[in-house]
Amino acid sequence: MLFDSNQYKPHVAIVGGSGKLGRYMIDEALANGYRVTVVCRPQSVHKLKIWEGSIDVVPAYTDDQIALKEALKDVDAVLTVMVCWGVKGYATHTVEAVLAAAPKDARLIFSSGWHISKEGKDRYPLSLRVLVAVFGKVARWLRFADLRDQERAARRIFSSGRRWTLVRGSDLEEGESEGMPVWAELVGDQKIAHNRLRRIDFSKFMVAAINDSGLIGKAPAIASAVVNPHS
Repeated sequence: MLFDSNQYKPHVAIVGGSGKLGRYMIDEALANGYRVTVVCRPQSVHKLKIWEGSIDVVPAYTDDQIALKEALKDVDAVLTVMVCWGVKGYATHTVEAVLAAAPKDARLIFSSGWHISKEGKDRYPLSLRVLVAVFGKVARWLRFADLRDQERAARRIFSSGRRWTLVRGSDLEEGESEGMPVWAELVGDQKIAHNRLRRIDFSKFMVAAINDSGLIGKAPAIASAVVNPHS
């Protein structure tokens, strides 16, 4: 079942909604007339004060299965920012909590970077391969983040049997919207080779995916619709 916002006001949860992408998704979801619940770390609730009265806020870590079971019990869709902070499986545990808590027919949209590959057929530029290799090792050594955790989380999504989409964003930047991003099945496609994306437009794609049945079971790699903003 998809949602017609002219007839029905779906309940959308944003898991990890206090970060930059999450806050853009709040604006986009509200602009599309959705009822919005945001799950975010208790210490980040203050970042959501500007939406007071417009959204429901659940102060909890995104891997808290008990909190998510209550927060997601009647949602129609869940937008999850899949972060891999630390080295204790935060991304994997968050995905597992969402899969366990969301209603069986809920639309589940997850965000990640290009480095996640569904079938191993993506063709990555050398610069990205080097960045992932170096950052991955340094981040694990510093116990700051673990990219392998995000890969494990993605495997959980792919094998879940749910109505999922994993949106893989290219290099992010701030700025005014350049419109709905273009997407490709695989990294390496020339139409996304420019490898740049406004964070605000990432949010647009995430919210639009709720109502796009063609994206169910897919991991689209997205980039800006504008190849060169200075041309």
